[in-house]
Amino acid sequence: MARVLVPLAPGFEEIEAVTIIDILRRANVEVTVAGTVDGPIVGSRRVPIIPDTTLDTVAGSRFDMIVLPGGGEGTANLRRDPRVTALVKDQTARGGYVAAICAAPTVLADAGLLDRKRVTSYPSCQSEFPASDYRTDRVVVDGRLITSRSPGTALEFALVLVERLVGPDESRRIGRDVLAQGAVDAS
Repeated sequence: MARVLVPLAPGFEEIEAVTIIDILRRANVEVTVAGTVDGPIVGSRRVPIIPDTTLDTVAGSRFDMIVLPGGGEGTANLRRDPRVTALVKDQTARGGYVAAICAAPTVLADAGLLDRKRVTSYPSCQSEFPASDYRTDRVVVDGRLITSRSPGTALEFALVLVERLVGPDESRRIGRDVLAQGAVDAS
């Protein structure tokens, strides 16, 4: 079973985080939601989420993928957290998947992981990627790096994560089950 870490910081974007967690769990992926602080983590729209654990508790654990949800304040908090930087650098060095959506690809840029990589993000963050091959596609895959744009692309993003971790058949099945645009038969 694939293992995924989703770090949550105060101010995270709720649609992105919950969509990622939900879709991955529908695919029977073992998702660990780790808070950057103890207790419930409150999102950008004041929705509290109770993480499974904390980042300190998962230090040294191995995951097949690390996924960073966005949100302005949430991303700023992730960017300031040296544990998050260390996690994504180690994950990349080991050849694991790293994924980020909305403003969160800036965390990867700060860590020096996006130079000469195809990447996308929330449009207002585009200037933060001068050394990257910036794209405006809804989801961009460059090897083991997966990025996406916004809450509005979270479902597509999550289905691509399932495709990479579990396979295209499972991604299509879940897409049909949730009536995702483009995944539903016209008949």
